Amino acid sequence: MATAQTASFDLHVHYRQAYLADGYDEFPTMEDRPDNHPEHPVGIIRVAVEEGKALLITGLHTGPVGFSVTVADEDPGADADGYEDIVEISFMPQSESLRIAEWWGEDDHLLPELPSRPGWYRLRYHGVNMDEGAKVNSLATGDAVVDRYLLQIWPQPESPPRVVKSTSHQLAYWCGVD
Repeated sequence: MATAQTASFDLHVHYRQAYLADGYDEFPTMEDRPDNHPEHPVGIIRVAVEEGKALLITGLHTGPVGFSVTVADEDPGADADGYEDIVEISFMPQSESLRIAEWWGEDDHLLPELPSRPGWYRLRYHGVNMDEGAKVNSLATGDAVVDRYLLQIWPQPESPPRVVKSTSHQLAYWCGVD
């Protein structure tokens, strides 16, 4: 039987950015933002494969967003009814322990342990209300969140990135930005 663990939290973003990184690294700086995949751009999630890190892009520029991460031992299935945008990309972590890091390491959110050793995993990143978040632009800590995200992680051999569902202007914009 499939198993999955979910962690949910408010994530404070700056410059529309958060990071998926090894649980033991220092702040996961990415000197240069990873490019979109040249043949299959997904825009709102960028992976630095050799570093085992991913850049997650939100609609809101600064402030809290709703965030959940599900780590599963097999594909948990996309939530196409609950989210407007869904993209997938392959990812190779450097350890079994991952975290979501806020800008400049202000706060870290440890995630459930990966079900397998380091190797290829699939990331499926869902977003809802990204356009509204972009319009609001900035929220203070404690304000009600506007945009929400779900990141699903499970073991899967490397495969091309893909856009599963696209409805927002934000996703369309980021798919076109290298």
